[in-house]
Amino acid sequence: MAEADKKNISEKRHWLERLSHFLLREPEDREQLIELLHSAYENNLLDADGLAMIEGVLQVSEMQVRDIMIPRSQMDVIDISTPPEKFIPFVIETAHSRFPVIDEDKNHIIGILLAKDMLRYYASDDFNAREMLRPALFIPESKRLNVLLKEFRSNRNHIAIVVDEYGGVAGMVTIEDVLEQIVGDIEDEYDLDETEDNIIRDSHGRYRVKALTEIADFNEALDTEFSDEEFDTIGGLIVNKFGHLPKRGDEISFDGFNFTVVRADSRRLHSVLVEPAPEVTEDIET
Repeated sequence: MAEADKKNISEKRHWLERLSHFLLREPEDREQLIELLHSAYENNLLDADGLAMIEGVLQVSEMQVRDIMIPRSQMDVIDISTPPEKFIPFVIETAHSRFPVIDEDKNHIIGILLAKDMLRYYASDDFNAREMLRPALFIPESKRLNVLLKEFRSNRNHIAIVVDEYGGVAGMVTIEDVLEQIVGDIEDEYDLDETEDNIIRDSHGRYRVKALTEIADFNEALDTEFSDEEFDTIGGLIVNKFGHLPKRGDEISFDGFNFTVVRADSRRLHSVLVEPAPEVTEDIET
């Protein structure tokens, strides 16, 4: 090979190395990092799921427990003073694997009861729910999600009780809630799936509705008259009413109904609980 050709190849290689170094330089801030990730996606170096997960990881590092917790009013709890034969039907209906347990006299959470431990009720004549309790993990509302996830992994906990600045119970959060911020909604055996109806009525007369339910089907099932000219699904209508993407436990009332978000992640609304809104009466001065 001639010396001139070798020189040309060397110059091209040097130019390519400089260009690569410029393109692959370390991002200086979060915005540059996200821009770089989107560029990788647009160049087919990263698929949509991978991009969404990485963005979820970055988001988790900035989010706090208060952003995703289930509010106290939405928690399914067991009163330790209630006999097992009374609360077991409630356990079966809600189908959770873990339940915070309260002592009504002291009005605070005294532990966590696992659904699998209640099987001993059917195998023992002297079942004592208090003896079955696992210690509850209490965390502040301000705890970062990435720190909480690390604690969940190290302590092998799956649920934590969130307390406010005064020590009162503000809500609860599970390891699934945190992971869903990274990988999106995690379906389990108790979630509404593709084989189930979009609208399911529970024993209390409330309706659990998939967000993707068409407004026409919703109107037919609940005898409502919501317009489908602007939105096709009930989820689209609800998000529009909120004015932002709501999180689990958020509530909104309109047109005679109360809508409570049951499942939602950082990307979309999944399901809501629908019930008639309480009538508002105004005091009339005489």
